[in-house]
Amino acid sequence: MKRSWLTYIIFLLLVMTTTGLKAENGYDLWLRYPLINENSLRSTYIRQLGSVKFAGQSPTLIAAREELLSGLEGLTGRRFAITNNSTRVSPGLIIGNASNEQAVKQLVSPELLRQCGPEGYLITTTKTGPVRIIISANSDIGVLYGVFHFLRLMQTKQSLNNIHIVSAPRLQLRLLNHWDNLNRTVERGYAGFSIWNWHTLPSYIDQRYIDYARANASIGINGTVLTNVNANAMILTPAYLLKVKALADVFRPYGIKVYLTARFSAPIESGGLKTADPLNEEVRQWWKNKAKEIYALIPDFGGFLVKANSEGQPGPQDYKRTHADGANMLAEAVAPFNGIIIWRAFVYAAENPVDRHKQAYDDFVPLDGKFNANVMVQVKNGAIDFMPREPYHPLFGAMPKTPLMMEFQVTQEYLGQSTNLVYLAPLFKEVLDSDTWSNGKGSTVAKVIEGSLNGHILNGMAGVANIGNDLNWCGHPFAQANWYALGRLAWDNSLSSENIADEWIRMSYTNDPRFIQPILKMMLGSRETMVNYMNPLGLHHIMGTGHHYGPAPWVNDQRRPEWNPVYYHKADSIGIGFDRTSTGSNALAQYHPEARSQWESIDRCDEKYLLWFHHVSWNHQMKNGRTLWNELCYRYYEGAEAVKKMQRQWDDIRPLIDKERFEQVRQLLAIQYNEATWWRDACLLYFQTFSRQPFPDGFEKPAQTLDYYKKLRFPYAPGN
Repeated sequence: MKRSWLTYIIFLLLVMTTTGLKAENGYDLWLRYPLINENSLRSTYIRQLGSVKFAGQSPTLIAAREELLSGLEGLTGRRFAITNNSTRVSPGLIIGNASNEQAVKQLVSPELLRQCGPEGYLITTTKTGPVRIIISANSDIGVLYGVFHFLRLMQTKQSLNNIHIVSAPRLQLRLLNHWDNLNRTVERGYAGFSIWNWHTLPSYIDQRYIDYARANASIGINGTVLTNVNANAMILTPAYLLKVKALADVFRPYGIKVYLTARFSAPIESGGLKTADPLNEEVRQWWKNKAKEIYALIPDFGGFLVKANSEGQPGPQDYKRTHADGANMLAEAVAPFNGIIIWRAFVYAAENPVDRHKQAYDDFVPLDGKFNANVMVQVKNGAIDFMPREPYHPLFGAMPKTPLMMEFQVTQEYLGQSTNLVYLAPLFKEVLDSDTWSNGKGSTVAKVIEGSLNGHILNGMAGVANIGNDLNWCGHPFAQANWYALGRLAWDNSLSSENIADEWIRMSYTNDPRFIQPILKMMLGSRETMVNYMNPLGLHHIMGTGHHYGPAPWVNDQRRPEWNPVYYHKADSIGIGFDRTSTGSNALAQYHPEARSQWESIDRCDEKYLLWFHHVSWNHQMKNGRTLWNELCYRYYEGAEAVKKMQRQWDDIRPLIDKERFEQVRQLLAIQYNEATWWRDACLLYFQTFSRQPFPDGFEKPAQTLDYYKKLRFPYAPGN
């Protein structure tokens, strides 16, 4: 009997150790407020917080107060009573908008408040008298941002002693671009259907809309484009504008403006006109009337995002007009209401035989200085299309008279979609830190989009959203980190990928260093791992056509040449790669001489971009002494092996997190390994038909034939 009880107790302890953590589904994102389990730290926080005084009753300050109460109660296990601010000197936490709360203003330096600007905030500890922690700003939204930062300090178990934080965003516009359609499908969406339920709007407000706004405000995102850039004119009709208004009303307390995509042909499709010519007076008046209608419903409407004359979308070139003509027409319509136009530079034409890499530059550089003051040109991070790795877009640094807005892709269209763990902050940082040399050394892409190089007032960064109606928002639990990273870098691009990942891990999972260290290492290496098993050495756009799922470097039957993978890798019996030097398409000439010098010589080219800029012999000797063919094999195999290592790393942390999220990631990593070996084997078998060289000794031979991989079909792959 004693032995039975002992066995039972041991069993219970084992169960508690391995499965006793609270089940989590990922819905709370990084806004989890679990009880701090260190009694001493929890007691210290409670003592330091003391009495909590919170001034103001605006919707934004009410949202800030509710978030603070929820966070403090969850983290400390204590319910705090919040009082209105007063001039009475007492220890504790004091929060308020210094521009209209005199008591708060008296506690902080005017100079520090000036540094905060209109959206920034100050978190500081008073140096004289009773110890008080002040969260202050010049605006209500600044206070909300400050509250989220303060809670982040507690979530990550940082000291509240002698705090001195002055934080202001480097970019004015920090946007999510949703490629969501009105039927709730999401182009390049891998996390379910659209979170916007247009059918039940405007009458039904889902709690998810509020939580979406909270999540964005917590990382400083202040705008959302609700609709797909492949636009539908119906969104501009009165019935749908009422639905948009309902969302705008929900988002407003969280500092988020709504934007819409404008279909250029809307005057024809919903306005009954016979033309959409931007120089036609009836068309211009139609857009002015439409803008007036929208702003009457939504006074703080942000403006329009436009994709025109690209991939079949209508635009001003249909009428022999320029992109500037089209953008300026819309800019005039929204200017009286302080609206802006964001005009996408993602353009390429089937009838244009020029290297796709060059087409946006050719179209837009001649228009520099011809756009109205309230127009921004939104440029993808690279010249092709959100590849796993590509050099920065040559437009950055080439249009000094025009404010350029960065467009990153957070949804993983070309990066494994929702089945691959790929942390994208290193990609974002790689681009932002690239030197354009446009104003001499140090003219980074980050400085271009900040406007500091050329004195632009408008500036911004956008990310194509990875958000759907999946319970955990993003499909893959780790895809949440890319949403988080986009917001943090839009606020402050000097943050490191490591610091952002460390924050996200602590807030989303645990502060346990046994979990943090291996998972941080895994995240930071994941993007390079994926590049190796998908697109090593500068290969690009060799995925399946249409759905962009899986490898298909052999495809050559698409109706547009630049939709075929063979257009990009150009493999033949001599070698592989796209010659973009002066002997080829000369796309390199679009970069500043000092910038292009790192790529133009085949022998000195950064090998990360070797096949992007050069057609290279299979026997070319790489810097490590391997031939190109052997190095290509090595990279593909190294990538697949790195995923296997990720699986082992994840298995090792099983006891440290809840079973639900552990199992979800474990299964997804198994899929990722299968996909990595698929990429490896399919690509190398295909490229081997040109190199006619054997796999290096010691490498596992592919389990299937090339013909097997060529016959695979995925007619219902998500995200089309």
